[in-house]
Amino acid sequence: MNPQVQNLLLVLGIVQVARRLDLDNPEVLIYVRLGYLVSQTIILAACYIAATKIKGKNDVTTLKYVDPPKPFTNEQPKLVETNNRDYDLSKVQELLKQTLIGFGIMLVLHFYWNFTQPLFIQSIIQSKNLYFNKIVQIHLLGKPAEGDLKRPFKEASPFGQLSDSQQPQTDKAAIKKAAKASKSGEKDD
Repeated sequence: MNPQVQNLLLVLGIVQVARRLDLDNPEVLIYVRLGYLVSQTIILAACYIAATKIKGKNDVTTLKYVDPPKPFTNEQPKLVETNNRDYDLSKVQELLKQTLIGFGIMLVLHFYWNFTQPLFIQSIIQSKNLYFNKIVQIHLLGKPAEGDLKRPFKEASPFGQLSDSQQPQTDKAAIKKAAKASKSGEKDD
């Protein structure tokens, strides 16, 4: 099942549970806050441990792929030449950035607008997302980097299927075409 659909169903279930909690009770609210802080701490610790393991392995196997342009722009696909170590570290950075932005938004929602239900929901959703994160699967859970975990990672679209036009391309023809386009673009500048 698509991760976005799983999250939607999970949120619907969690909202039903959250309705049964007395979130106005200060004692319950403390436990919800602590649960949220624990889940955020686990995510930050997972980022640190994954980054340490990635640096320790130092896998400098070359990774070439064509990064698709952002939707609704006139950008051309870009050739990306990196290695597994740098690619994985960039994915850890993305996870860390998402976590910190989400934490900031939660602080505003909770302390400025007094929303407590999102704390409870995000504690569970972000923990689930951490478990299914591809970097966590490879470096913390020890799964081999093959199939869905093969680099560069394919991202599921919110509509349930992988859109091939928005996925990194690793075939030699696409790489050669992007390299040729980038070289002709450099000459024009």
